[in-house]
Amino acid sequence: MSYQTLDIRTDDRGVAYVTLNVPDKRNVLSATMIAELTDMAGTLGAAEHTRAIVLAGAGKVFCAGGDLTWMKAQIEADRETRMREARKLAMMLNALNEMPTPLIGRLHGGAFGGGVGLACVCDVALAAEGTKFGLTETRLGLIPATIGPYVIARMGEGVARRVFMSARLFEAAEAAELGLVARAAPEADLDAAVEAEVAPYLSVAPGAVGRAKALARSLGPRIDAAVIDATIARLADTWETDEAAHGIDSFLGKTTPRWALTS
Repeated sequence: MSYQTLDIRTDDRGVAYVTLNVPDKRNVLSATMIAELTDMAGTLGAAEHTRAIVLAGAGKVFCAGGDLTWMKAQIEADRETRMREARKLAMMLNALNEMPTPLIGRLHGGAFGGGVGLACVCDVALAAEGTKFGLTETRLGLIPATIGPYVIARMGEGVARRVFMSARLFEAAEAAELGLVARAAPEADLDAAVEAEVAPYLSVAPGAVGRAKALARSLGPRIDAAVIDATIARLADTWETDEAAHGIDSFLGKTTPRWALTS
């Protein structure tokens, strides 16, 4: 299948390289990208010949988070539409998290909001030194709702609370300390570090890898239909708040939101 927002190539080993490919928009998670990542997880990510998938971003940043134009549309929509669109985002994350193929994140530049969520559904994420991270939703009057279960599963609640609500930015070294990424590497060495994670999957049974991944998920924090539905409702609820409307309008209008204290 041909995609508008993803660039995909597969080498002769069965390793697929999936690149978020909207660099002029900092690879934001638009409705189109959400749909295409969901499809990719259900096709390429479920194919027997795919031994591993490397997820990267084109341009200066890995992923700047959700498309705020898309979010603004949800704020102006009715409740049924909000719930439907929130579900698309939640099910994209779930599809990436549950696909049997190992997913290796190659992060550079920045990962914010939903970009952190993408890192957390990777089986292992590696970041270039200097990459900036942030769960930036609360700056906009939003919350990290649908990504929340995966962030907490990756970091653990106590550690995640250091960055989950404050929207503060942190770099790759702290991301590794938090458990968000496995390690930080000099940018010149990032491809070699990714290849070192890919290589072991070329000598193990693909079916057993998928079953082991499913086992690990079943033994970890519960992320089932009830949890996903609760995050969808929380995101739709947040889109209905005055804070969300004001925060997104302020961002798009390049003005300071009323809650930001200035010196």
